[in-house]
Amino acid sequence: MDFSVSDEHMMIRETAAKIAGSYGHDYYMAESLSGGDASELWEAMAQAGFVGANTPEVYGGAGMGLSELAIMGEEMAAAGCPSPMSVISPAIVASILVRHASEELKQEFLPRMASGDIVLCFAITEPDAGSNAHEVSTTAVREADHYRLNGGKYYISGFDQAASVLVVARTGRDASSGRGRLSLFLVDSDADGLAAAEIDIQMHSPERQYTLSFDEVLVPAGRLVGEEGRGLQQVFAGLNPERVMGAAMCIGIARYALGKAVRYAKEREVWGRPIGAHQAVAHPLARSHIAVEQARLLVAKAAWLYDTDGDPVEAGAAANLAKMAAAEAAGEALDRAIQTHGGNGMATEYGLATLWGLTRTWRIAPISDQMVLNFVATSVLGLPKSY
Repeated sequence: MDFSVSDEHMMIRETAAKIAGSYGHDYYMAESLSGGDASELWEAMAQAGFVGANTPEVYGGAGMGLSELAIMGEEMAAAGCPSPMSVISPAIVASILVRHASEELKQEFLPRMASGDIVLCFAITEPDAGSNAHEVSTTAVREADHYRLNGGKYYISGFDQAASVLVVARTGRDASSGRGRLSLFLVDSDADGLAAAEIDIQMHSPERQYTLSFDEVLVPAGRLVGEEGRGLQQVFAGLNPERVMGAAMCIGIARYALGKAVRYAKEREVWGRPIGAHQAVAHPLARSHIAVEQARLLVAKAAWLYDTDGDPVEAGAAANLAKMAAAEAAGEALDRAIQTHGGNGMATEYGLATLWGLTRTWRIAPISDQMVLNFVATSVLGLPKSY
């Protein structure tokens, strides 16, 4: 095993950090609070080739992998600009399209996604389905040369920015198990019969959350991604990258918070010495640093397993472990950074409490801690299922 950082990865990290750092958390918050979409930062990242890092060169991407995309996501967050869109469009949707879409759909969407001209969002979650994707109630019925979609989706990130949405819908049921047979469709965001309503949540981000409703939405048959009825298997091409990118974002947030806490602990003096000289302040920060470094190793392993087409169970386990470990580390690091700042930790100008909502969300999305533990218990440890 070689744990040294390659020159290529070092260059990617330094360049991404420089670009994101030129915008910073003040820009990020201004965009979030004003209803902006941080498009200037996204375009800058795209021009540097990062948005298409994991897209093959033949489709206009950089031809690298999830490992390189994760570096971009981490550095954006470490600069105070965590980007849920980096998780959604290049990690989830592009990964699925690369592995399962028809050549026509790849040519239509991937080059524009890689260049940053468009972003796509992803719609699987429903109010009554949650983690049980088999119970998706949104239906797609084939009629001649199109499908008719009806139903609704919940907590769809960044829909207002998306040119199209990759929708998971039920196209039938398995005769033996009764479980839904799912399929994937690319639906234009301005399609007739598709309506969106914003969900008001306590999270600062340029990517807002939406409820979507599909009322007799007609989708051309050519917009079916992959094979009808095999959508659940196909969607995992994007779910593991989603977990890895979410973990990378959490690592970046933790680094950002710890950086602020360490600087403050060095500069803030009480009773004639910096507060960082006291173990009650220093030890929690040191523990968070250890947790972050542990999580970073899991992220690197999970990304590597995906890029090298590793064993599916091992790759899935690594992605879930990385997501849970990084989310816990980020939440703890942010909380300790706020505690280090005392009352200032809650002040908007210090840029810490403003990230609490997004950081806490990663403990419940895209999969909760409890479901990660269920996966590890059954798929890794071989324990019987409880559900």
